[in-house]
Amino acid sequence: MSTLTGAAARREELMLPYRHVDTHFIDGGWTRSQGTGRIEVTDPATGAVWGSVPAGTSQDVDTAVRSAHHALHSSPWKNTTPSERAALLLRIAHQIENRAGELSLTNTLENGSPVSETGGAAANAAGIFRYFASLAPLLEQEDLRPFPNGAGETLVRRDPVGICALIAPWNFPINLMVIKLAPALLAGCTVVMKPASPTPLSFRIIMDALDAAGVPAGVANLVTGPGRMGDELVRHPLVSKVAFTGSTPVGRTIAAACGELLRPVTLELGGKSSALVLPDADLDLLGSRLIRSCMRNTGQTCYISTRILAPAERYDEVVDVVAATIASAPQGDPLDPATVFGPSANRSQYQTVLGYLEAGHAEGARAVTGGATAQLDGDLADGFFIQPTVFADVTPDMTISREEIFGPVITVLKYSSEDEAVSLANNTEFGLGGLVFGADEERALSVAERMDTGSVGVNFFASNHAAPFGGRHDSGLGTEYGPEGLAAYLSYKSIHRQAR
Repeated sequence: MSTLTGAAARREELMLPYRHVDTHFIDGGWTRSQGTGRIEVTDPATGAVWGSVPAGTSQDVDTAVRSAHHALHSSPWKNTTPSERAALLLRIAHQIENRAGELSLTNTLENGSPVSETGGAAANAAGIFRYFASLAPLLEQEDLRPFPNGAGETLVRRDPVGICALIAPWNFPINLMVIKLAPALLAGCTVVMKPASPTPLSFRIIMDALDAAGVPAGVANLVTGPGRMGDELVRHPLVSKVAFTGSTPVGRTIAAACGELLRPVTLELGGKSSALVLPDADLDLLGSRLIRSCMRNTGQTCYISTRILAPAERYDEVVDVVAATIASAPQGDPLDPATVFGPSANRSQYQTVLGYLEAGHAEGARAVTGGATAQLDGDLADGFFIQPTVFADVTPDMTISREEIFGPVITVLKYSSEDEAVSLANNTEFGLGGLVFGADEERALSVAERMDTGSVGVNFFASNHAAPFGGRHDSGLGTEYGPEGLAAYLSYKSIHRQAR
C-alpha cells in the first residue's frame, strides 16, 4: 500500500492545465456560462479540490439545445450522407487516440480510476467510433418491401430521430458517453451532452477532439452542471430522444418524464449480477479473471458479477480463491500503473459503501478479507479508500446480497443444486450481467441460457461493440452497441406506392 514518490508534486503538474474553466461547448466553440455558480472537482485519492467548472443554468441548456436544433434543420449537416458521417467518425477516432495520455490522467484525477483502467479509455472510445462508422452501409441500403397481397410496395426510410439528450455517469465518463454519441452522429442526429457533476473535465478533451475532426457547429454540444440540469435537458421541448446511464432511481425519474412527454428513451441502469461457479469449474481460471469480471474499476462497474454463487461441496475452496485473489491485488495511488484498487470515486459513494460494510457485519456476514476503511499514508491519507472486501457466509436475504453496492465488495453465497443456483442468480430486481464458470462449456452455456439477464459470459466477460448491451427489469430499457444501438437513434418512415 505504498504511494508514489513525489505524488503531490506529480498531481500539481498534471492538474495545472485543467484547474478552473468557465465555459460550455456550444455551437462549435467554448462559450462562457450565463451563470456564476461553480462545481468543484475533487481528486478522490487525496480528497483535495483541484478544479471547477460552471454550474450551468437553464439559459445555458436552452442555448445548447437551440444550437443543436439549428444544426439539425438549417445547416449542411442535415444533407450529409451516412458515408460522409462515417468518415467524420473515423477522424474523431484518430483525434481521440492523439489525446490518450491526457484523457487517462484527467479521468483518473476526476474519479480515482487507476491508470491501468483509464489508460485504455481512448482506445476503447476510438474503437466505438470506428465500429459505428462501419455500419454506414446499413443506412445506405435501399429497403423496399412488397405488400404481402401484391397491392404495392413500401419504401422504408431511416431518418435521424432528432436532437438527443445524452447523460453519462461518473464511473466511466468517457466511454459511457461515447456509446451514445457515436451512433447518434452516424444516424445524423444532433446532441447536447451532460457529464456527471463529479467528472466534468475529461469529456472536454473529447470535445476538443470532435472540434479538431471537423464536427460542424451545433452538432455536438456539452454543458456542465448539477442534476437539475439533466432534468431540464430531458424535458426541453425541442429534445426528441434521451439516453441515460446511471442509477436506477434517477432512471425511473427520467423514464417517467419521457413517458409523460412520449419521448423515446434508452436507460442503462444498475446491476446486481452473479458469477455462478459450477462444480467442475477451474478455480485457477476463476482467480485469473475475477478482478476484471467481478471487481473492475474498484467495483464501480454496473455489469460486474459481485455475487459469487459457489457449490456447497466446493464452497470453502471458492472462498479461499476469491479472498486470496482480492487480498493480493495492490491498492494505492491510482496514478501508479501497478495499482489495481483505487479509491471510491467521490465522498458520497465512499459513505454509501461504508454503510453496506456495516450492514454486512450487522447481518452476520463474515469478512474473509477487508471489511473496513483503508488507511493509506502520506498524500493519500485523506483519500476515499475502502479495503477490497470479500464477505462469506452470505445469505440471499442480506442487504449486501440484494442491493447494488458499487464499491470493492464481493459476496459469496452457497448453493446445493443447479436449479437452486439459477434461482439465486435470478432472484434479483436487476438483470444486466452475469457469468458462468464451468469446465464443460456446453453445460455452462445451458446454464447461461437460463439466467434472466441482458448479458452473460461463459468463463469470460467483455463488452462487444457489435453485440447489443442492455438490461432487463430494474437494469434499464433498450440497448446500446451493435446495429440495435444505432436503431435507437433512427426514426422510420414508410412510403407506400401502388403496384403498376
